[in-house]
This record gives sequence, C-alpha cells and structure tokens, in this order.
Amino acid sequence: MSVSSGLSGRYAKAIYELAEEKKILTKIVDDFMSLKKLLKESDYLSNLIKSPAISKSDKQNSILKVLNKAKAQKLTTKFFGTLASNGRLILINEVIDDFLSEVSRINGEVKADVTSSFTLDQDQQKKVVAAISEATGIKKIILSTSVDESLIGGLIVKIGSKMIDNSLKTKLNRLEIAMRGTN
Repeated sequence: MSVSSGLSGRYAKAIYELAEEKKILTKIVDDFMSLKKLLKESDYLSNLIKSPAISKSDKQNSILKVLNKAKAQKLTTKFFGTLASNGRLILINEVIDDFLSEVSRINGEVKADVTSSFTLDQDQQKKVVAAISEATGIKKIILSTSVDESLIGGLIVKIGSKMIDNSLKTKLNRLEIAMRGTN
C-alpha cells in the first residue's frame, strides 16, 4: 500500500484495510465519493469542519448526522466519527483523497486533472481521455475537469507530478518573453 505518508495517509490506509477485509470496499468508495462531493458543494459543512470555535463533540455529532442521513455504511460512519473524536476531522479532505487515490492506483487507474478555458462536454471529455490514454499508454483514466477562463484556449493536463501546459495563455507569455529578449 503506497498511500501518502503522514497522518492522512495512515488514516486512509486503515479504512482501506478494514473495507477490504470486510469485503465492502466498493460501498466505502461510494460513501467517500459522496462525502467528497458534499464537502465541495456545502460551504456550511466545510466551514463547520474547519472552524476551531466548534468543539470536537459538535463536529462529531454533525458528521455522524450527515453520514446517517446519507445512509453511509456503518464502517464509514464509525471511521469519520473516530476521526472527529480524535480531533482530526480537519484532515477529512486529505484522507478522502488519499483513500480514493490508493483505490484508483490498485485498480490501475490514473487521475488526470484537466483545466480548460470552457466547460468540456461529454464528447470532448472522451476525446481528451482517448488522447491521454494514447500518449501515456494507460488504459484507465479518471478525468477531473476544471475551468479557468484566463487560459483563453487550449488545455493544461496534470497527471501525478507531470504537467502539460498547452494553453494559449502560456504560449502568449512565452512569445512575450522571447520578444523582450530580442531587443
């Protein structure tokens, strides 16, 4: 298991091993993905988790209510309850990311973060996945997209620590630097 080192990695490793042992890994992955989406969409929940003014027990009660309402697996609920009672709920996003990254790695999947100047539709996303797959030889690509209108055009693709910046903004910046150097 090669999750990131550090506290979040150790928590991710623990929940991974328990889920695998209980043969409910797929269900736990679904819970984690749902919680990640909820945290991204709910400023209230994110602020509640980050706030030092809210007690550990209040954070624990809140996260347990959210997970129970979402009908999360008992293991997921216990896990995040423990995370909260240990005062580590602030690590929730890192733990979720470490856990999901490890599951993807074991399944032979690679996450590609793609930033474009506009929202990519399904057909464009499929073409990007096909191009990345062809360029890297990796068959299972998990695409994560974001929009940065300042790019003007083109894409920025990040796979792990590698980045390919083919944006018009970067090309224009390079041209400007090159033209300044010729004076």
